[in-house]
Amino acid sequence: MSAVVLPPNGKPQTVQAAGAVIWREARGRLEVALVHRPRYQDWSWPKGKLEPGEPVSAAAVREVAEETGTHIVLGVPLPLLRYKTPDGQGKVVRYWAARAAEPHHERPLAARPSVEPASLREIDDVVWVSAATARELLTRRSDHRPLDALEDLWHRSRLDSRVLAIVRHGQAVPRNRWKKGEASRPLTGVGRRQAETIVPVLAAFGVRSVLTSPWERCRATVAPYLSRTGVRMDTVDALTEAAHAQDPQKVAAVVEDLLAQPRDVALATHRPVLPTVMDTLAEATRRWTHGILPSSDPYLRTGEVLVAHVAGLGSKARVVAVEHHRPVRQPASV
Repeated sequence: MSAVVLPPNGKPQTVQAAGAVIWREARGRLEVALVHRPRYQDWSWPKGKLEPGEPVSAAAVREVAEETGTHIVLGVPLPLLRYKTPDGQGKVVRYWAARAAEPHHERPLAARPSVEPASLREIDDVVWVSAATARELLTRRSDHRPLDALEDLWHRSRLDSRVLAIVRHGQAVPRNRWKKGEASRPLTGVGRRQAETIVPVLAAFGVRSVLTSPWERCRATVAPYLSRTGVRMDTVDALTEAAHAQDPQKVAAVVEDLLAQPRDVALATHRPVLPTVMDTLAEATRRWTHGILPSSDPYLRTGEVLVAHVAGLGSKARVVAVEHHRPVRQPASV
């Protein structure tokens, strides 16, 4: 048994990992993908440890690509698992439902780093099986929890979803230090780094278009994602602080329209606009919606992304889950 390496505080660090339950429908039944690990002689979900400075959502899509050869787009979050590794360390694994990326996801995939396939010593088989067969094959009983949640969502027609990602712009130069007008107030160095950390998050969820306030700090926050992917960007005057102060209902109309449409989209705006955005999203949630929408100022921190998972179209659109993704602190360069 290997020794547990202790950090300076003398306590063993919890291992952070991420993965996904890849699903598809075949002949009217739900099927999922399992991987076999020869080292442990077990069947499990594809997953792996986060790399330094890597967002958890990016780790999930990378690990799945490495272990199964399939590029995925993340869907609704599934129950996370906590357990002890054989050497006694705590481990937390976050899971999402996911589907194989389709041709229209080509641009978001371009923002992801290339991956090296796992060796046969690590993963020697990948199989698609029915949910019932997966329950029999899974070696670790706790792995049934994500499967149970997936099946429940599928039976309730809440599994096939799309995303509406709400992005608060990165940290900007303080108002009292910028004399050239609110529309041109730029990001700080921290804000530009936050903008970079948003790229892998939006790419993991397959965002294919972006709506943004035309003010500089919002445009600069989504600029890295646009440059890496070439996805479409539309500026919407209603998303500015000034326009929102005059007519908040125009912002509500924008969000309502995005909820109803069948596309994965990000919306970038300002803190004063967020109350209207959240109120509009709340109208599309139900008691069974997984996750909690923020309800008080500042709603989102600078550079934070709220991902709303939406099922149904038009007037039947419903938010089935919400999750938060905060900027990841990048490791110091050597």
